[in-house]
Amino acid sequence: MKTIDINCDMGESFGNHRVGNDQAIFPYVTSSNIACGFHGGDAVHMEHSIRTAVKYGVQVGAHPGYPDLAGFGRRKMDLPPQELKAIIKYQLAAIMGMARSLGTSVKYLKPHGALYNAAVENQQIAMIVIESVQEISRTMPIMGLAGSLFQDICGSQGVTFVAEAFADRSYEANGKLRSRSEAGALITDPNQAVAQVLDIVLKGQVKSHDDIMIPQQVQSICIHGDNPAAVSILRAIDQSLENEGILKQSFI
Repeated sequence: MKTIDINCDMGESFGNHRVGNDQAIFPYVTSSNIACGFHGGDAVHMEHSIRTAVKYGVQVGAHPGYPDLAGFGRRKMDLPPQELKAIIKYQLAAIMGMARSLGTSVKYLKPHGALYNAAVENQQIAMIVIESVQEISRTMPIMGLAGSLFQDICGSQGVTFVAEAFADRSYEANGKLRSRSEAGALITDPNQAVAQVLDIVLKGQVKSHDDIMIPQQVQSICIHGDNPAAVSILRAIDQSLENEGILKQSFI
């Protein structure tokens, strides 16, 4: 039986500011990328998200980003290497401590937003992410874009890499995600998302915005928690996987 992990960015609300619909999303995912307070999230929402993940048997991942609440971590930032490393370590340590206090553990790390995209194409940033993780946990897997430079660098460093693709993002012909500033970057139609997921899981490929087929070998499929159609897309994916006899299962 084919299996696939479904991950989602969670816990991104902070204070009175609400992001996404985590309560409705948790029943449909197997991995949760929980915000660590810099691009979104705060201590209260982090703790609540971890508790909810435990309730639903969803594995917990760290989701650190740039210190950019105003821009939701999706703006490029040019930070000195040591500062960026400290920022990532701070976030990872915080969520690991919170998880431990709740009787669970953080299973992997996935960078958020602009930090994710920087690691995909910038060797220095990729190495900073890797070193930040390994200085805290030598064995923690890192999740990132399938077929990317980030995956290659993790492999060269002996880091376990969890290759992911996206249900709700369009691709360019080079295999990178289409910029959110471009039309059609975000997929909100559940039928389109389902078709993309089934292509990835069953055929090992994804169609780019320009109709180029890109090979995809992945362990996880991502949906963004702040996508207004996230719940509808996840329900549709859930039904389609069941129809195809594909089991949702965490990668660890």
